[in-house]
Amino acid sequence: MERRHFLNLLVGTAIASQTGWPSLSHAQTASGTNNPATTPAQLTWRNWSGCQSSTPSHRLAPSSISELQEIVANPGHKNSRLRPVGSGHSFSPLVPTNDILVSLARLNGILSHDDSRCRARIATGTLLGQLGRPLESVNQALFNMPDIDQQSLGGLLATATHGTGATLMSLSGYIEGLTLVTAQGEVIQCSRDHNPDIFQAARVSLGSLGFVTDVILQNSRPYRLRKTTEWLAIDDILTTADTMAGKHRNYEFYYIPFSGMGFTSIHDITNEPASETPAIDQNDGARDLQQARDYLSWSPRLRRLILGSYMRTLSTEVKVASSWQNYTSDRNVRFNEMEYHLPRENWQVAFRKVMELIETKFPEVFFPVEVRFVKGDDAWLSPFYRRDSVSIAVHRFFEDDYTALFTAVEPILRHYGGRPHWGKLNTLTANDFQALYPKWQEFCEVREHLDPNGRFLNPYLAQLFTRSKATV
Repeated sequence: MERRHFLNLLVGTAIASQTGWPSLSHAQTASGTNNPATTPAQLTWRNWSGCQSSTPSHRLAPSSISELQEIVANPGHKNSRLRPVGSGHSFSPLVPTNDILVSLARLNGILSHDDSRCRARIATGTLLGQLGRPLESVNQALFNMPDIDQQSLGGLLATATHGTGATLMSLSGYIEGLTLVTAQGEVIQCSRDHNPDIFQAARVSLGSLGFVTDVILQNSRPYRLRKTTEWLAIDDILTTADTMAGKHRNYEFYYIPFSGMGFTSIHDITNEPASETPAIDQNDGARDLQQARDYLSWSPRLRRLILGSYMRTLSTEVKVASSWQNYTSDRNVRFNEMEYHLPRENWQVAFRKVMELIETKFPEVFFPVEVRFVKGDDAWLSPFYRRDSVSIAVHRFFEDDYTALFTAVEPILRHYGGRPHWGKLNTLTANDFQALYPKWQEFCEVREHLDPNGRFLNPYLAQLFTRSKATV
C-alpha cells in the first residue's frame, strides 16, 4: 500500500470511529485552493511566498558591470534609491521599493578559477542550482549548501544563508574576495588584505553597501554524500542530537507537531556508487500533513496517535549522489518562515519550549519545525559571528496567517540569545540588532562612508541604519 494511502486510511478510520463528527465544510475550506488571484499592477514585484511586494518605478537588469555603473551614475537616477533583487526567497522586507529594482541575473556563471587554491570567482547573479555541475567540471565543489537551490548567490550571501553542519560555516564564511560597485559607480576590489573593513562588512551586507557583482569562494574538491533520512521519536532525537551533530558531516532534524515523531537527515562523505531508495516527496508530504491537520484539528490527541502510528511505518531512506545533488530539493509548497540562530548551549531548552507552546496553543500548525547546526564565522553582520549556533525555524503555509504563531515563538528564541536569519521574518529594531552584533556600529560607519545619501536603503533598511546612527 502506498504511504499516503495508508495515512488517508488511518485518518478515515479515525473519523468513522467518532460520534458527533463536525461538518467538513470548515476543513474543506481551510485546505482548498488559493484565494482568488488579483491582477497585479504593472511592474509589481512579489517574493516567493507572496508576503512581500512593491511596485518599483523601474526594473533593470544590466548585462555587465559597466552597464551597472551607468545605472548607478545616471543623472536621472540620482534622487532614486536602488535595490538589488535576487530570486525573491527572502521573507523579510529587504527588497521592496517604489524606486529602482536592479537584478543581476544577467551577471552569472563561473568567471575564473584557481586550481592550486581550489577557489572560483563567481558572478552573484548565478542561481545556486546552476553551480554544482560547472564547479565539478573544474574539480571543485561548495563546502556546503542550503536546501533550496533557486536562490541567487548574491542574495544568499547577503543574508548569510546556510545549510547544516557543526563544522561548516554559512556560505558567506567562505568568501575570500569580492567586487563592489558603490553609490558613486566606483568598482572596489575587497579581500581580507585589501580594503579589509569593507570586505568584512560586504560579506553579509543586506545589499545596503552597493552591488556585490562577484565573489571569490574558497571551495573543496568534489565529494559524494550518503544521505540518510530516518524517522524517530522526538525524545530519542533530542537525546542524541548534539552527539550526532558532532559525529556526522551534516546533521539536521525536523519535528512534526502533534505526532511525537520527527526525522533526522544525515550526510556523510562516501565512495559508494550513486544509488537511491524510494523517498517521500516533500511537497506531497506537506499536503498530507495539511490534510491530517484539517480533518483531525478537533482532537490533537487523536492526531498525535494517527500521525505517530503512520510515521512509525516509514522506512529509512538512503540516497548516494554528488554533494550538489544531495543537498537541495524542490520546494513547490510555499510557506512563510521565522528562523533564529541560538548559542549551542541554549538550543535544547528553547526548542522544548517552542514545542510545548505549539502543542498547547496552536493546534492548527502542521509544518515541521526545523533544527540545523552551523559553525561560527567572522563576518560582521553574520548571525553566526564568533558563535557556533543551532538554528530553529518555524513555518506556516503561505495561505495561513503566520502572525500569531511567530509572535508567540519569537520571544522564546530571543530570550535564549537568538539572532534572526536576515532573510526570515522577525520584528527586531535597530537597537535590538545593535545589542546583538558586536560590530554593528563598525558596519554602520562603513555603510555611511560608502553610501552617505542612503541610495541603497529601502524603507526597512533606512529605519534600521538611521536609528542605529541616531542612538550613538
